[in-house]
Amino acid sequence: MRRTETAEAREAKRRALAVPLAALVAALFLPPVFTGLSLAGQRALIVTVITIVLWTGEILEPGVAALIGVTLLALSGATKSLRDALQGFANPVPFFLVGVLTMGVAVVRSGLAERLARTILERARGRSLTVYLQLVFSFPVLTFILPSATTRSGILIHIYDELFTLGGVPRGADVAKAVMLALSSMNRLASTTLLTGGITPVMSAAIIGGMSWSAWFTLMSVPYYAILLMGSVLTYTLYRRGFGRGLPVPERAQRQPISGVEWRTIAIILGASVLWLTDGFHHLDPALPALLAFVALLTPRLGPLVWSDLDRGVGWANFFVIAASISLAQALVASGAAPWLGRVLVGGLPILGDSALAVVVLLMLGATALRVLVPNISGFLALALPIAMSVGRETGLNPVVCALVVMITGDAVVYYPAQSSSALVIYERGHVSAGEMLRFGLWMTLVGWIAILLVALPWWSLVGEPLRQ
Repeated sequence: MRRTETAEAREAKRRALAVPLAALVAALFLPPVFTGLSLAGQRALIVTVITIVLWTGEILEPGVAALIGVTLLALSGATKSLRDALQGFANPVPFFLVGVLTMGVAVVRSGLAERLARTILERARGRSLTVYLQLVFSFPVLTFILPSATTRSGILIHIYDELFTLGGVPRGADVAKAVMLALSSMNRLASTTLLTGGITPVMSAAIIGGMSWSAWFTLMSVPYYAILLMGSVLTYTLYRRGFGRGLPVPERAQRQPISGVEWRTIAIILGASVLWLTDGFHHLDPALPALLAFVALLTPRLGPLVWSDLDRGVGWANFFVIAASISLAQALVASGAAPWLGRVLVGGLPILGDSALAVVVLLMLGATALRVLVPNISGFLALALPIAMSVGRETGLNPVVCALVVMITGDAVVYYPAQSSSALVIYERGHVSAGEMLRFGLWMTLVGWIAILLVALPWWSLVGEPLRQ
């Protein structure tokens, strides 16, 4: 459950956000004011900003803010009809998320979460830092077993929630914040090193073209593991006070053998993972294995769940937030707002062709600004990568490197929960606020830039993809 706020805190947020929200709502009625941007595009952009402000300000519940955003798309004329505004709800991604969250609930209900939490506590021997390090070092390994970061987050969140309950760690304590931010941010980075690791690598490789599994891993592993390492150190630095807290060591008792329901739960989850890892052969949408697991986990005498478990265990607001973020991204593209943003942010870069480093820096700045405004990673990649490759060709730089620079810039950060399924799952547990995610996202922006300039560019040159062709 999410943390409750005092009436004073809620009132302060309302006052702080009343003026910008009122100004944005009033701007919906303005005539076209931006050259080259249609009225529908202007309104789609304004509705997106309003929804982002509501998500980050936490005045309303995320699901309510999401539905307001979708409603405004239709009412303002940013989309041609309500059906167009609801396109995100027909997208497979929200259903994929529901399937993944169901896996997490099944891990708890079957008893696996408590079993694994006790094992982690025993091996940590009362040291909070050891718990954190075990988690961080598990990401690259677990990626090869469960390639989807959302799946790992949906399962691990329940295990570590159980661990904090057993250890008497209050919700929102510093050590809990560090673990949850690692789950929402660094966990995702491990997945992008694999071509089969999720939407970001699959979509980026498709746009760039000519990427094999091994070529992708060669290019991405070193930069992303560097970001993972630096981000983990950053998280520890920001919340180091929490690691001084000791955790109780559970009494060693005779362990019960793994039960039949636990074995069946493991088999169902690993079965879905096998289907995700082999999508190059069967070409199933990732949502289908998730939905198959959903059905299996709710099948009597097979899975551990009944529907009432989902009523309590699945944060249904996640479905609405992800669907709304996709609708907003599609509205930005269909209305022309997204291409206009791309031209404004990075369209003038070709004049800097004499300075390769300046082009890279301005690509990162443009991609950062665009990532703030585009909540859905698919929308960001679809818009930003072709522009980056075009800039590369016009300036005599390697278009593949330019595209990867932009991809890493957008993928390394989460500024608000709706930008990532993993972050949304973590946020719903109430350990970190939207403001804390924003602050951490700003720090991770700096980490991503440093990794690109000092690690990625030299590494890519070493493996045959230099910045200058």
